[in-house]
Amino acid sequence: MDMVTTNNRQWEKYQKEIADDRYYYARSCIRQTFFPGSEWAFIDILRNKLGKDIFDDPKHTTCTGIGYHSDVVPFQTTMTVVARHFALMTEAGYANITPSCITSFGIYTEILHAWEEHPELLERVREDLYKATKREFDVPKNLAHTSDVIYKFRNQIAMQMVHPLVDVHTGKPLRVVDHIGCHYAKMFPSKGVGGAEFPAVLSGMVDAWGGECIDYPERRHCCGFGFRNYLVQANRGYSVANSMKKLESMEPYEPDFIVTNCPGCGMFLDKWQYTISEMSGKTYGKNGYGIPVLTYEEMAGLVLGYNPWDLGLQMHQVAVEPLLDKMGIDYDPEKKYCDADGKLISLPKCPTFLKQ
Repeated sequence: MDMVTTNNRQWEKYQKEIADDRYYYARSCIRQTFFPGSEWAFIDILRNKLGKDIFDDPKHTTCTGIGYHSDVVPFQTTMTVVARHFALMTEAGYANITPSCITSFGIYTEILHAWEEHPELLERVREDLYKATKREFDVPKNLAHTSDVIYKFRNQIAMQMVHPLVDVHTGKPLRVVDHIGCHYAKMFPSKGVGGAEFPAVLSGMVDAWGGECIDYPERRHCCGFGFRNYLVQANRGYSVANSMKKLESMEPYEPDFIVTNCPGCGMFLDKWQYTISEMSGKTYGKNGYGIPVLTYEEMAGLVLGYNPWDLGLQMHQVAVEPLLDKMGIDYDPEKKYCDADGKLISLPKCPTFLKQ
């Protein structure tokens, strides 16, 4: 057996089944708040660029993941809340669920695994849900994170590219750092593309769209969110220290941007850059700018030619304009902080050191 065949068979172990169509969409609590354009972009890309059937249910609620991982919400309660999600999916006529949040993905995966190993838990949850809501549910046939879905269709998106991940001034691929959420690749490695060792869900997109994924020593290090590391104010030093460790490690490689598939990771790697600059005057990009941080939906949106402000890039702490300029993307700086009617909402206060 030659080396190529061996490597291909090895890689097959790290693949996962991702449904082709008919998705029940589970929104993220914090992604809607920090990156509101990302979820809109995901739905629009699937419906209008890829022609897929995706149901965005207004009845959907939190999965309780942050409360669960912070030891506030008991597992039995979390299972019953998630069972309601599955009931809504069933009532809507769908069997493939795709959560926007990495923590929700981890919660769903953990619960489905627990039900497989302990069927009595499933029966108890069915009883609890029916007593509370008179609802019944089917277990999803397919669970895939939304980054899995974009990864699955990365080549179809590449065929519609308007702005490849290329520096238009040099013709060279943009240098991209990927950050994979812990709850995607580390809790249940077999459930993510590439497992914990070789997660390819983001690097696969970058490669397909013309960029170059950069390896660096702390590539798989946690962003530092850790729930209780941040939720307890006295612990926030641990959170910022973890993000700083990653940023210090990637800085010598001069990445053009960071892409994440976890809403918390994206938020912290973006906003901690501002915090670190205010604490120490340190910035990590060139000429006093930070390193832009994108969600994979935002990255896909830019590649497909979406307006940066429709994607919500004005919500980021680190300025995205240097990246937009490299990609040759037109944007109106006067509309950055305008509402949908073109009216100026307000101008944010500028950081002390981090250029905007």
